[in-house]
Order: sequence, then C-alpha cells, then structure tokens
Amino acid sequence: MKRVPILATILVALAAAAMIGLGFWQLQRRHEKEAQLALYAANVNAPPIAFPRLALGDNLLFRKAGAFCLEPVSFKAEGAGAAGFRSIAQCRTGAEGPGFAVQLGTTHDPNAKPAWKGGKVSGYISHAPDHRPLIALMFGDHAPQPLMLVADTPPPGLAANPGPDLSSIPNNHLSYAVQWFIFAALAVLIYALALRKRMRGA
Repeated sequence: MKRVPILATILVALAAAAMIGLGFWQLQRRHEKEAQLALYAANVNAPPIAFPRLALGDNLLFRKAGAFCLEPVSFKAEGAGAAGFRSIAQCRTGAEGPGFAVQLGTTHDPNAKPAWKGGKVSGYISHAPDHRPLIALMFGDHAPQPLMLVADTPPPGLAANPGPDLSSIPNNHLSYAVQWFIFAALAVLIYALALRKRMRGA
C-alpha cells in the first residue's frame, strides 16, 4: 500500500488554508465597505464645504463642496460611457498650489473645448480619473486617488453631470469570499479524489 505523499499533502493544506484566509478577509472587507457606503450616504446630505485640493482619502466622496477657479489652464476629455465624454478642466487657484480639477459636464464630442473662463464652482466631490496601471496599485502604490469637483451646472455646450450615485461603489466582497471558500473546498476535494485513486491503484 502506498503512503500518503507528505509534501503534496502539506502544500494542498497550505493552499486551502490560504484560500480560507482570503475568504475571511473578504468578509471583513465587506463590513468595512458597508461602513464606507453609510458614510457616503450621509455625505450626500451633509452641509457644503470648501473643496480640499489635497488628496485626503475617500471620506469626503459625494460631499457637496465649492471652490473658485481663477483660470482653467487645460481641458481634457475622459470616457463617460453612454454619456460620451466628461469634460474636465484643471484650474489655477493662485500663484502657487496644486490647483484643482473640475468636471464641467459631458459631451459626445471628444474634441469639444468649453467656452468657460473659470469662476465660482459648486458641486460634489468625486474621484478624479486615475491612470495608474493596475500592477502599480497591486504592488505598493497606495497613494489616495485624486479628488475632483463635479459641477452642478454645466457651461454652455455641455450636458449636465449626473448626480451622486452610490451604486457606482461596488460591494462584491461577499461573492469574492464565497468564491475563495469554494476554491478551498474544490482543492481539498480534488486532492482527496486523487489520493483515493492512488490508493486504489496501489
């Protein structure tokens, strides 16, 4: 009768344990995401604040805010799905400082240049486009995603921006946890069947 392969058994046990650990981690992330969503829902109805030009994390997402753009120094178009493209201006706020980004509105013309000279802007806080590669985010680049102001009223020639949408923040951690638990169960089951076949062959 053949012996149970010790090294293979240890490797499968470690792999299954790691998958189970990832499953419980996803359950923890689910509770954290639920708390975040509750905060974002409260932000929608919170009083307006001055738009923070420095990235401070995600705690202010969907909060009403205002700012003053001395001068738009550049415009760019970013994809907006069925709405076409988002027209985003980079604003100067003084002789020094980082300035801020404002999403003015949407258009189906990627080359549209809004006739907007700056001024007072009010809207809500959202994520600015982040073009860091996924591999960088996975391996060490944990800098907060930049924030921008989504304007309430678009300049002439642009369509209005959509309002705050909590459904745009996914909470798929429960399904991820179930997947990891299933992977662990399958790994153990397949290995058990392989051992059974090995013993019968012996």
